[in-house]
Amino acid sequence: MDGAASMLRFSRYAWAAGLAVISICHAMAAEPFGTFVRPSNGAQVNFYDCGGKLCGKIVAVRDASHSKQVGMVILKGAAKVGDNQCKGDLLDPDSGKTYAGVVSLAGENGLSLKGCAMGVFCSGETWRRVK
Repeated sequence: MDGAASMLRFSRYAWAAGLAVISICHAMAAEPFGTFVRPSNGAQVNFYDCGGKLCGKIVAVRDASHSKQVGMVILKGAAKVGDNQCKGDLLDPDSGKTYAGVVSLAGENGLSLKGCAMGVFCSGETWRRVK
């Protein structure tokens, strides 16, 4: 699979990992911990504190063909790198590949995630908090 195809696959699943990165950023105005949904596929990821870092786990999927991904940790140990910004490794649950990600809060109930493959092929998306 070439770099562009890998990035496209990553962008479908980076949502989960990215959300986790934001959650651990204690300096952010809104509470980042909790469950967020990716608008493009309906998957839900719970972000939580794991030893002072941010972690994220898939807790629900809309597409039954991805049901084996429920419970998968897609973000481990993301760290704050600046105001309202965290960085960490994001796992693509389909390919098993890991990508570099940057996550930031988008208002009180949104998370903006940007993931990059090979530092060149980047994609972003904004998720919303599940009420």
